Amino acid sequence: MQHHVEDASTLLDALRHLHPQSSGSTLRKMLTQGRVLVNDTVVHRAKHDLSVGDIVQLLDRAKAEELTPPPTSEPPVELDVLYEDDTLLVVNKPAHLLSVATDRLEADTLHARCVAHLRRGDERAWCFIVHRLDRETSGVMVLAKTKQAKQELQSQFEERSVHRIYTALVEGTPQAESGTVRTWLMEDKHLNVKAVNPDHPRGKEAVSHHRTVSVNDTTSLIEVMIETGRRHQIRMAMQHLGTPVVGDERHGATTNPYKRVMLHASALEFLHPETDDPVRFEAPLPREFDKPV
Repeated sequence: MQHHVEDASTLLDALRHLHPQSSGSTLRKMLTQGRVLVNDTVVHRAKHDLSVGDIVQLLDRAKAEELTPPPTSEPPVELDVLYEDDTLLVVNKPAHLLSVATDRLEADTLHARCVAHLRRGDERAWCFIVHRLDRETSGVMVLAKTKQAKQELQSQFEERSVHRIYTALVEGTPQAESGTVRTWLMEDKHLNVKAVNPDHPRGKEAVSHHRTVSVNDTTSLIEVMIETGRRHQIRMAMQHLGTPVVGDERHGATTNPYKRVMLHASALEFLHPETDDPVRFEAPLPREFDKPV
């Protein structure tokens, strides 16, 4: 399939002309797979400038693998992408990975991996952190590709209109099968979190709704829906119930068989910042959640 450029444009514009029904992420994937030629030369950059008279050709996958193997100059980006369009990048964060660098300027973070992923198609691409997960927590995170989308999504988080569901493996079994933990938390300068009285000047309300999904002799699988997004909110709530999250030694756990805090962001639901349509993204439970402790 060929396209003769009649007006100065970018390569991504030409691909949209060739495939008007395809999403931006699908078109960018064609580029990273080495399927796009400009004047018989493979081009990977979405914003490559085209001139009048240029010929854009799209190879099928087999032909691309035969004639234009993927570039080897860059290592593969370790990233589990759940969804991507021109506005959003939704990923499944692994445990043991920071969401974003701290003052220590760590090189390997989820944000760094997301930027590297985007820059395989456009060397100037960027994405913005909207919310964070603790280093030990896995699961769904959304990043914004534009400042406007970032601001819109953060407004939804602040207004408590984002639906967030977590899954926690805890020690023991909560007395009530379901309920709500409403506490006030304070974070000190060392990022330690503690419960305080509701009238404390630095206390912030934390609301967590919990439901027991399954139990065995030593642990329970708990689904938690949070209205607020305080640091360590769920871990503090489970400690409050007397059933700390497995692996969360800071908040009272006595077991850590998987060398991680057993907390996973299972689902995230919000209004798409461009279309205003409700969207929901889910990340499957890591395999260790299915193993008995």
